[in-house]
Amino acid sequence: MDKFTTLTAITAPLNIDNIDTDKIIPARFLKTIKRTGLGKSAFADMRYTADGAENPDFVLNQEPYRKAEILVTGDNFGCGSSREHAPWALLDFGIRCIIAPSFADIFFNNSFKNGILPIALPEEICAQLREDAAMGSNAKLTVDLARQVVIRPNGEEIPFQVDPFRKHCLLNGLDDIGLTLEHAVAIDSYEAKIPSWQPKIQGA
Repeated sequence: MDKFTTLTAITAPLNIDNIDTDKIIPARFLKTIKRTGLGKSAFADMRYTADGAENPDFVLNQEPYRKAEILVTGDNFGCGSSREHAPWALLDFGIRCIIAPSFADIFFNNSFKNGILPIALPEEICAQLREDAAMGSNAKLTVDLARQVVIRPNGEEIPFQVDPFRKHCLLNGLDDIGLTLEHAVAIDSYEAKIPSWQPKIQGA
């Protein structure tokens, strides 16, 4: 998992409440267990028309937001069914941070495990950040995880809260496997001792 330290990036304003996981990645695209290749299908029903053409009215089909790495969205982002494909699709598109007034719990947890930083801020602040984002590439936001601040284009710093353990994992690029491998020496030591005390299985 890539480390998340400081991100300065184009930010897309997506002022829609209750974006569920089926809107993030429709169920028809869940036939793969690979984490790559899903970005083209992120928000598919909003990004594309019935004949497969791009919807020019959708923000991520517009310049400069095609290269957005931060989303500022509406309330209750990631609600609906549990599917890890949702953060996979966002990450494959290029999204590393989502700012919203609130998140669905399962999506919130899955985001951290896949290297995406979800930040919950009051609606009035999210509205200000969406206004900043509407200015396009001239108004990039900066997210400093170590200092736990979002920095607006005018220099204003907005603090946010993050669980210390999750912060540690993102700063160091540690997913569940990475956390396990931090204890590789102890695991190897334990496994090396097994033959000395474990009864030998007949026929082994």
